[in-house]
Amino acid sequence: MTENSSNKKRKKTPWPTKAAMEQVYEMKLWGDNQTTFYSGEGSHHPDFVNPYIKAVISFLKQHNSALQVCDLGCGDFNIGKQLVHYTSRYTGVDIVSDLILHNKDTFRADNLIFECLDLAVDELPHGDCAILRQVLQHLSNSEIQNILNKLTMFKYVILTEHLPASHFSPNIDIISGQGIRLKNGSGVNILEPPFKFKVKEVSLLASLPLKDGKSVIVTNCYTLF
Repeated sequence: MTENSSNKKRKKTPWPTKAAMEQVYEMKLWGDNQTTFYSGEGSHHPDFVNPYIKAVISFLKQHNSALQVCDLGCGDFNIGKQLVHYTSRYTGVDIVSDLILHNKDTFRADNLIFECLDLAVDELPHGDCAILRQVLQHLSNSEIQNILNKLTMFKYVILTEHLPASHFSPNIDIISGQGIRLKNGSGVNILEPPFKFKVKEVSLLASLPLKDGKSVIVTNCYTLF
């Protein structure tokens, strides 16, 4: 996609989250493994990555025709690069422009596209399946709602969230940034108020209890109407 066509997708609205996420990478707030861009241990440690990759690949292989996948919040693409082969088209999207430029220079495939977009503001690429891996947990409720309003165009949504292991009050609002609701004893559940996202079916793809015994990383696949 050309710069002009990408700009046509973008509304003239401030990007409050963009500056916050740029700071995350510039200041290496998610860790530093000596690379230019690093999306944190959750995108690199085998204990987190391998079960997720296995579950998502298994889902993608269940379909007779390869799906068009939109990775919304693709980060440094350490995970996405392992999924591209199983799709007919893979679009990696992130809000950090320098990160997207880096990914374009680093990862190449005939069916791979990268776009710099604000998920809460911009028009999303079309596809069969949207992937959001630990993305919504960093966003305010208003931004999450804006995104959910657009996800209805997909047939499947694969959503991963870091949640308290025991009963919790869902969707306590936060200011967008590197932090998540876990520190408030909360987590994102798109089926609960204020979102009440309507789905046809929910399938658990993976659930990874963390060593602290207090939290779990859960990946669900939502089939939409």
